[in-house]
Amino acid sequence: MTFPATLVDLAGFIALLLWGTHMVQTGVQRAFGPRLKSILGRAMGDRFRAFLAGFGVTTLLQSSTATGLMVTGFAAEGLVGLIPSLAAMLGANVGTTLIVQLFSLDIAVVAPAFILVGVLMFRRDSSSQTHDLGRVMIGLGLMLLALHHLLDLLRDYEDAPDLRLLLGSAVSQPLLAVLIGAGITWAAHSSVAVVLLIMSLAANGVVPPNAAFALVLGANLGTAINPLLEGVPNGDPAAKRVPLGNLATRFVGIVVALAALQPIGRFMVTFQPNDAQAVAWFHTLFNLATALVFFPLLGPMAKLLCRILPEQPAAADPSRPLYLDPAAKETPIVALGGAARETLRLADALEAMLAGARHGLKKGDRRMIAETRRGDDVIDKLNLAIKSYLTSIDPDELGPHDHRRMDEILAFAMNLEQAGDVIDRQLLPHASKRLKRGLALTREQQEELVALMDRLIVNLRTAASLFMTEDPRAARLLADEKVAFRDAESRATRGHFERLRTSELLSAQASALYLDLLRDMKQINSHIVAAAAYPVLERSGALLASRVTDDQDDAPVESFTPARPR
Repeated sequence: MTFPATLVDLAGFIALLLWGTHMVQTGVQRAFGPRLKSILGRAMGDRFRAFLAGFGVTTLLQSSTATGLMVTGFAAEGLVGLIPSLAAMLGANVGTTLIVQLFSLDIAVVAPAFILVGVLMFRRDSSSQTHDLGRVMIGLGLMLLALHHLLDLLRDYEDAPDLRLLLGSAVSQPLLAVLIGAGITWAAHSSVAVVLLIMSLAANGVVPPNAAFALVLGANLGTAINPLLEGVPNGDPAAKRVPLGNLATRFVGIVVALAALQPIGRFMVTFQPNDAQAVAWFHTLFNLATALVFFPLLGPMAKLLCRILPEQPAAADPSRPLYLDPAAKETPIVALGGAARETLRLADALEAMLAGARHGLKKGDRRMIAETRRGDDVIDKLNLAIKSYLTSIDPDELGPHDHRRMDEILAFAMNLEQAGDVIDRQLLPHASKRLKRGLALTREQQEELVALMDRLIVNLRTAASLFMTEDPRAARLLADEKVAFRDAESRATRGHFERLRTSELLSAQASALYLDLLRDMKQINSHIVAAAAYPVLERSGALLASRVTDDQDDAPVESFTPARPR
């Protein structure tokens, strides 16, 4: 077999090793993911329990990177303190060495049994957890199988001059070996797989022990880089404290170990003559020693990290109430005024959603559609805060006018919240479906959709103004807007059935989706009208209970002035 073919085999077995590691990680996360996060979050009350939690979760996941990302997320959200988070990372670093110790034993003979049992479990449809655990068994079997073939391959070519020259030039300098190990581990996202590969190289004499130890140090450095790069939400510097602290402990330990590599190497060879076992024990002892040294120093380290990476001023939360003053509840008229002012923020949030939906429809922007859906959470939280605030006011302190105003505020907030739900659950999914299926609307349809979205925004602004002024004339104008959307839906329905009759299948599918969008807008407009116009019209006696015509004079029970011209 030629040397290039050997490199292909080598790369293939390394890929199989990485894929097996990936299957184990994803299988455990799918089977126990929510519970693992819950356990990790609850157990991080102090540094001792946090250390054990990080150790245990990493042992199951076989990845300190995955644990690091979870811990970094908890710390960034303020769910756990900085000292327990750093302790959990020390435990994760030790936990990742257990699987290396296990695989350092000659247990490749059980690989086929693992794969067989895993496939049988994976193919079971009765239990999703059994399915996921089968994935774990398959991954373990693939890892053992890959290691076995790596050993055989390297044993056959351990004396090949080209291979020795290639690896020898790379690891002749310990510092260079550390950088190579760090780069490979960063790319592979798995220090376990890289350390196991280094064990295979050392077992076959391809790299000397000291070079293998330097590569292991690099693997420990590389696995600390990923949480720093990937676990920082929104670029908040304070969120970098945990991964930076973990990287600092690894870096200091690596510097000390690299400076004393010669005596450490002689001790390890004496302690464990088998080179592969020596690599595994070096990896374990390095992480244990680092944890023992830095565990008592987590307090000063946390203070230093807080000084280096101070908290940034919190950005304004659009879902946080601004005008619901608890002290104002003693004076109902002031409390109702604050609640009304807060309710106007609901109109602003809904207008932002309508503007985002308009842009997404006009430009076909999937990112804008996804971002717009987050606005519904803001509306939901504000609506809940307003309802909780108003219902906590003592009803005995409210007069008849106050009760009426409270009901109007609650009705306005409820209708705007429901309009936001229609955008989030109906209109935006329909817009996404159109992009996903590549359904093309006619130019006239697109222009009418955009025009109606503009009309919705104008109606919302009118509703917000009417909510404060309670002018019956403005209420009539807003209520008349229902006619515009009713006419648009009627025209679209007729056009849709015309396309069906002409057997234009593709255009009929597009027009059906167009009809859905129109109905969504009509429903949004109905909530806007009901939010502000109906209470005013009802109070002035201009709103009747039904629009059904009278049988005697065939006259409409409810009538409004014509819609204002555009």
